[in-house]
Amino acid sequence: MKVLGIMSGTSMDGIDLALCDVQQNGDQWSVNIDSAITVPYNETWRVRLSQLKYQNSEVFVKTDVFYGRYLGELARGFAQETGKQIDLVASHGHTIFHDPQNWITSQIGDGATLAATAGIPAVTNFRRGDVALGGQGAPLVGLGDDLLFPDYDFCLNLGGFCNISAKHQGKRIAFDIAPCNIILNRLARERNLKYDEDGKIAENGNIIYPFLHALNDIPYYKNNYPKSLGREWINKNFWHLVRDYDDQPLEDRMKTLVMHIATQIAIALDRIAEKDLQETRILVTGGGALNQVLIDFIKSETEAQVVVPDEQMVNYKEAMIFALLGAMRAKNVCNTLPNATGAKHAFVGGSLDGDFSKLI
Repeated sequence: MKVLGIMSGTSMDGIDLALCDVQQNGDQWSVNIDSAITVPYNETWRVRLSQLKYQNSEVFVKTDVFYGRYLGELARGFAQETGKQIDLVASHGHTIFHDPQNWITSQIGDGATLAATAGIPAVTNFRRGDVALGGQGAPLVGLGDDLLFPDYDFCLNLGGFCNISAKHQGKRIAFDIAPCNIILNRLARERNLKYDEDGKIAENGNIIYPFLHALNDIPYYKNNYPKSLGREWINKNFWHLVRDYDDQPLEDRMKTLVMHIATQIAIALDRIAEKDLQETRILVTGGGALNQVLIDFIKSETEAQVVVPDEQMVNYKEAMIFALLGAMRAKNVCNTLPNATGAKHAFVGGSLDGDFSKLI
């Protein structure tokens, strides 16, 4: 099955589209990326998405539909430009609200509009069912890590948030560790940059230790998994600590945040490791894997072997896994892990729109 995985992360760098060949052989699945692109957000979309949570209901509904049309246009254009067949679109959408403690999660990108615009059946709304069953709704990639990357002890994604999955006590677990690119990119915009390329800003800074200690004392880090983070959490629990040091050089604040992220990753690894870390391997993907200073700090804080794969896998692993989850939904195969999210039980997640008769 040819599945186009579409992923938009909280860091709002852009929309990742990865056309994947998804094959099933009994309980075994394989996924190979055929071709992939990233479409950067223009300023209009970036502002619209970042401010949507503050808008009224009419604006929210309109944006949900308009964004679904936009994703459908991207999918249709991808098919036309590559000349390749797409059997299914699996879209993560873009998260606007995520507060699972209050049973709330919302990823816009209306599936019916997406499927109608693209002319391709679509799976969307992956997280809602998990939250309805008492789960965190995130991270969902643990099942893909389990099926596709069993040779690694840990899979770490450095996206808007950094999340990890691992085999622990015979079961796959997954949870959000800390904010990542969502905060680093926000600081980089002080220099009118979209992100800190190669960690150059952080590289020239010094760690502000009172700031680092304040960040590391945030109560979330002491919570047991399953647990997840959202923008709401950052605005309530994190950003005011960053603003307390606005008078310090940007380089120093950036380096302190990088050290904080690396520290929390190391603590998480120590908590869930079941053997000597020197004997473990960690697969690192997501945009933060291209931040060399962040990678160097992670290496300095843990004894695990840090593996950064080729750039295609770094950039499109999450879109690839959502392609897998979409294919499993189309085949009516369970595509959730309650051990990872805390849901009451496993189920088949995702909303269907379009004609699936040829895919079942």
